[in-house]
Amino acid sequence: MRFLALLRHPAARRGAGTAAALAAGLLLAFAGQARAQAQAPADPLAAPATAGDAEAADRVTVLDFDWLDAARSRAVPVRLYLPAEPAAGAAATPLPLVVFSHGIGGSRRGYSYLGRHWAAQGYASLHLQHVGSDRTLWAGNPLLLAGRLQAAAQESEATARVRDLSFALDQLLAGPLAARIDANRIVAAGHSYGANTTLLAAGAEVQRGGQPLRLRDPRIKAAIVISAPPFYGESAPAQVLGHIGVPSLHITATEDVIRVPGYYSPAEDRMAVFEATGGLYKALAVFSGGSHSIFTDRAGTGGALLNPQVKAATQALSTAFLRSVFDGDSAALRLAGQRFGALLSRFTAP
Repeated sequence: MRFLALLRHPAARRGAGTAAALAAGLLLAFAGQARAQAQAPADPLAAPATAGDAEAADRVTVLDFDWLDAARSRAVPVRLYLPAEPAAGAAATPLPLVVFSHGIGGSRRGYSYLGRHWAAQGYASLHLQHVGSDRTLWAGNPLLLAGRLQAAAQESEATARVRDLSFALDQLLAGPLAARIDANRIVAAGHSYGANTTLLAAGAEVQRGGQPLRLRDPRIKAAIVISAPPFYGESAPAQVLGHIGVPSLHITATEDVIRVPGYYSPAEDRMAVFEATGGLYKALAVFSGGSHSIFTDRAGTGGALLNPQVKAATQALSTAFLRSVFDGDSAALRLAGQRFGALLSRFTAP
């Protein structure tokens, strides 16, 4: 079984060969951005997305850890962005944490413009790498790529991703850096496949064998959902997403579209996820134009001029959301929406 809607299409029922070809095409549509990230320079931190981040670069510490979940025999590599430690003698206040899940074919190095920005603003940011659906998909025999991509979208990998998230939190909160993290202020965030991971960790439930599959991590107090595809084979999204009760921010674009032969998923699918998500506090930001991959580290996708503007706005909107959730600044998100009104096709704030 698969969770992702990108593998759900009537043509898939016409035969195994058709299904395999369709699956590969759809996954490639979602993951083209991740291939480019996999070919990016080894240190994406070398090119800050904004002038503000460049100025703050010396105040951000970046740490890589290669953890192993022995119970599952699964590696969980992570990258942690931290604000620089306070000066000697200054009081250290535990930091809110964002735990980030990448899209299919990505890695812990991706979405650095978000991790670096959040750390510069006083938040820790833990970027996961999901070994069953990460950049290693692009290695090996290209003729077998379709099979690797299909395996990455299986239900077993979708659930393993959420367990990666919970395991990584266990490791961080029990490790030597635990004192720097506020365990009561943790947000899950993700893009594309990572947005599905985020929604499951925040409380989304699917039915399997007549029983709900519950993967919610109660430590997650809010969710940042970027370009979320609907869940595979679920005809009533509110029954899946209505269980979410934590605050959520949903970010997409009017051209956040998947379009390949035999399959079309409009940006409205992303907005349908927003509408179906439960919780009294939820917000939606829809940029005009753009693309599905504009929210990755890639420069130029969705428009050479628009790309950096959307990245800067995504940084600001997500940080305003964090402030509204953790600092009680109810006006922060609304003001951020007004600031970037010229870029937004739709903005809904609580």
